[in-house]
Amino acid sequence: MQAGEVVGKILILEIPEELLKKEKVIAQVYLQVNKSIETVVRKSKEHSGVFRLRKVKILAGKKSKETIHIENGIKLKLDLEKTYFSARSANERLRIAKQIKKGEEVLVMFCGAAPFPLVIAKNSEAKFIEGIEINPAAYNYALENINLNNCSKRVKVYLGDVRDILPKVKKKYNHIVMPLPKTGEEFLDLALSKAKKGTIINFYAFLNEDEFKDYGKKILGICKDYKQKVKILEIVKCGQFSPGVFRVCYDLKLE
Repeated sequence: MQAGEVVGKILILEIPEELLKKEKVIAQVYLQVNKSIETVVRKSKEHSGVFRLRKVKILAGKKSKETIHIENGIKLKLDLEKTYFSARSANERLRIAKQIKKGEEVLVMFCGAAPFPLVIAKNSEAKFIEGIEINPAAYNYALENINLNNCSKRVKVYLGDVRDILPKVKKKYNHIVMPLPKTGEEFLDLALSKAKKGTIINFYAFLNEDEFKDYGKKILGICKDYKQKVKILEIVKCGQFSPGVFRVCYDLKLE
């Protein structure tokens, strides 16, 4: 059985089919051993749909799917079934925050409950961070989290589809984060349209290790089609999605 993911005070287990009849006994053991956990749940469905949501089943502890997660100096309130969030991306969020230079303006596309914008606000000297989120529930949590972390002067989020919101934004950004690994290339043109010369774009994908190089060439080809010259600064493995498949970040720079 895989080790669980901890989000706030909730432990998320992946229980193999042969152990499902004992799932509640297993959950009770985890609850007794780990005193910082209040609820144990099991993934019942993988992330899916436009909002990238998943279903979980409560096995033990408090009957709540809402929690406050703490990472990298921020507090993040969320519901496991209402917004996409991965606690395992904490190091990656901090890595991106460390790239931001003093006075830069940052855009986070598909910002969810605002983990990226808030980690950047707390761990960099960015002038301003803006996020866009299509899921109303996630957007409402983002608003709450901005206040929870006293970041309302530096962080702002918009509700809507990035394809509707971004064309109306009249400025360009120094740094753009695109945390949407499965369909990110469909939105690369939008990111490029809001990037200045020298802008860094953090572009994510799910890939097998032997695909990294060819996919990099594909990204550069897409940028060339939009008449943008882009350089790949680094290719970073930032988590495993499934056996042999990694979450990968291409750090791109407009030249």
